[in-house]
Amino acid sequence: MEDHDSFRRQELVFAALNLLLIGALLALQAISRFVRGRPTASVIVVLAGGFLVQAVYLIWLRTRKARISEVTRRFLTYWSLGFNSMLALVLTSLTIRGDTAYYALMLLPILEASFRLSLGVTIAVIALADLISFMGAYGLKFGEYIEAGAMSVIYTVMGVLVWMLVNNLRAREASFVRNLQELDRTRQQLLSEEKLAAIGRLSRAIAHEIRNPVAMISSSLATATRPGQDETEREEMFSIAAKEAERLERLTTDFLVYACPRPVQPSRVNLADTLNYVATVARAHAANEGVTIDVAVDSNLEGEFDATQMYQALLNLVLNAIDACNRGDLVRLDAQKNGSGKIRIDVVDPAGPIPAEIVARIFEPLFTTKQGGNGLGLAIARNIARAHGSDILLRINESRRVCFSMEIPAHSGSQSLR
Repeated sequence: MEDHDSFRRQELVFAALNLLLIGALLALQAISRFVRGRPTASVIVVLAGGFLVQAVYLIWLRTRKARISEVTRRFLTYWSLGFNSMLALVLTSLTIRGDTAYYALMLLPILEASFRLSLGVTIAVIALADLISFMGAYGLKFGEYIEAGAMSVIYTVMGVLVWMLVNNLRAREASFVRNLQELDRTRQQLLSEEKLAAIGRLSRAIAHEIRNPVAMISSSLATATRPGQDETEREEMFSIAAKEAERLERLTTDFLVYACPRPVQPSRVNLADTLNYVATVARAHAANEGVTIDVAVDSNLEGEFDATQMYQALLNLVLNAIDACNRGDLVRLDAQKNGSGKIRIDVVDPAGPIPAEIVARIFEPLFTTKQGGNGLGLAIARNIARAHGSDILLRINESRRVCFSMEIPAHSGSQSLR
């Protein structure tokens, strides 16, 4: 079934060509009447009437905006066939036993039938065109019948050949559509299987991460409640259980943040305040590791982002950088506008390069090489960046220089400071 737009384009082309054909015949016959006194005035009137009807039809097609239904399409197709056929019959009848070329009006009905209708209908239209050709030769010399026969052969070859080509193309198109649908089903199946596999890997990793603190809590409590334990050892076991419970709570909280991120609520924020706050919060941990944090950002630089989420993402990046450093190293937190009107934020540390096998999995949830880490920090940070229409990239990974970068929208100047 042809869709509305395709039918409308085809019908506009057919109608415009038909108008051009009728107009050319009208002009030629008007000149012939002026020069030779033939054909009769009735022929000119019929041609002029046909030209007017076709012009009105073309205007209606061009101005119609409503969708053309399947029933209307079929009606318009048969109307076009009938209009040209009737016009050719009438004009041939008026000029019988004389010079006539009105069989040319059957060219477009044959083509239209070949494009849209069955082979049987196409052959019927060809037969009508052949009849009109022989009508035009009636009562004339034998050579005129030969010309009519040649024209009939041309009509038949043209109509059948176009019908075969069009239907061959439609069969190929249908085959392509089926192949695309099959590919789409296969793709969806592969995606579903990949999602299930990813869920399985994630579930195993979560189970592994949860099992360790649960086992520690269970064994510590069992030891603490065992008869004969002195108070010091019992307090130590309770302390271990409390720490493992805290680690378990932190793991589940981080996983919930990763699995169910909060919707982004962007606002106009001073980026220097955000970066300095992240550095201030991270400096206590940096001091314990003997690492220094440096911030380089324009004090007037402003962006459009969710300040709470951005703080969480940047803090995860900075803490990861600190943990990768050696004592005496420097972690830099930089921000500046780039050429695309966005702000690029870089977290740079000298603990490189990161091995290729780790780079391939660095953003994978629950993958970590850090003692006591849960492997969700970078995954959460990347989710936050993507929610802001950006991403986190390992932009530089070389000896003594590792740089994680992300971009955020710069302030457009159309909102008030919140």
